[in-house]
Amino acid sequence: MLKFFFNGSPNPTKVALLLEELGLPYEPVAIDTRKGDQFAPDFLALNPNGKVPVIVDGDVTVFDSNAILLYLAEKTGRFIPTGVAERGPLLSWLMFVATGIGPFSGQAVHFRHFAPEKVPYAQERYRFEAKRHYAILDAHLAERPFMLGSDYTIVDMSVWGWARMLPFILGDEAWADLPNLKRHHDTIAARPAAARAVALKDRFPFKAEMDDEARAHMFKHLASGTAA
Repeated sequence: MLKFFFNGSPNPTKVALLLEELGLPYEPVAIDTRKGDQFAPDFLALNPNGKVPVIVDGDVTVFDSNAILLYLAEKTGRFIPTGVAERGPLLSWLMFVATGIGPFSGQAVHFRHFAPEKVPYAQERYRFEAKRHYAILDAHLAERPFMLGSDYTIVDMSVWGWARMLPFILGDEAWADLPNLKRHHDTIAARPAAARAVALKDRFPFKAEMDDEARAHMFKHLASGTAA
């Protein structure tokens, strides 16, 4: 059975959504990053970068959420366009999420919520860039129901994984400027598979507190003796 190493953060959640949409049997393996599970030798053997998600599908190991989405969609032939003309947009938007939405959202969250000191320049820099990237998605979705047109694909799942956290990333008012993205988010969130994907983390006792132990594991540069 396929093993799925995950936590409740955006990137694993988008993979959980695809697994649930596909109806594939899988064994969820909780990786509690606030307890440092991601640095266990057995896990680093699967992903040397020490991040979730990871899947192990028989003899195949895949890490990075968008790589996993592509792997599973191509393996099953579902939620992925088959035409040559659609391949370019598929890859372009998947990489847009991977190189823009994810990194800028993650840094916006870090400096907004978790940085040990307030750095106004960093807060504004990452808030601005995150919002700019989401505005590009919103404009794109003004002319189509889903990212690649009329069909629901892994690109939509990749977008939804991050968009569902938008109030935490940019603030409660963020949706007001992104009506098309909000419509897209709500459409996917209403799917039964999305509800199951979000609920998956609740089956495991993940550490909730962002205390000194969690910060030492999540932000390794803060740990004594690890600064470069």
